[in-house]
Amino acid sequence: MSRIGKKPVEIPKNVKVEQSGRKIKVSGPVGNLEWEAPAEVTVKVDGTQVIVENPNLGDRRSRAMHGTTRALIANMVTGAGVGFTRNMEIFGTGYNIKDQGGKLVLSIGFSHPVEMQMPKGIKAKIEVPATKGNEVPAKFSLMGPDKHVLGQFCANLRSVRPPEPYKGKGIRYADEIVRRKSGKAFASGS
Repeated sequence: MSRIGKKPVEIPKNVKVEQSGRKIKVSGPVGNLEWEAPAEVTVKVDGTQVIVENPNLGDRRSRAMHGTTRALIANMVTGAGVGFTRNMEIFGTGYNIKDQGGKLVLSIGFSHPVEMQMPKGIKAKIEVPATKGNEVPAKFSLMGPDKHVLGQFCANLRSVRPPEPYKGKGIRYADEIVRRKSGKAFASGS
């Protein structure tokens, strides 16, 4: 039996969890989320906590979905109550970012600006809009209630210009470490 799956999910006072059949709806101050639990596990909303039970311990898929279901419900409760934040940075001379009404416009060394439409519920907060040389990066953070949607959008954003290993230019997560390579070494000719 899953150790994570056995732990109940505590519901904070500002979050409301409703269940109708297998469908679970979580609403809070940050946003509303909805998800349908798999048929292999049973979910019970009991006042101040959500309990995930696994009736069929012999089935491999039901054992796998036990902990996964509990973790997804816990992420929904956290996302609706507090939300998730992902900090990002852009390195490179002349690179910058702008928020134009639900759209991020990136100038990152291409001949054209790159526009990325933000998914519903995701908000951007730009702390430093443009880089200052190669030392001071452009900094921004993305916030939203759905951890999956936020993480996928950040990964898509990073894939537009991933950090390169020689000068470190590109879009990266704030806590990401980029391993640097040395350039070509020139031997002196005789």
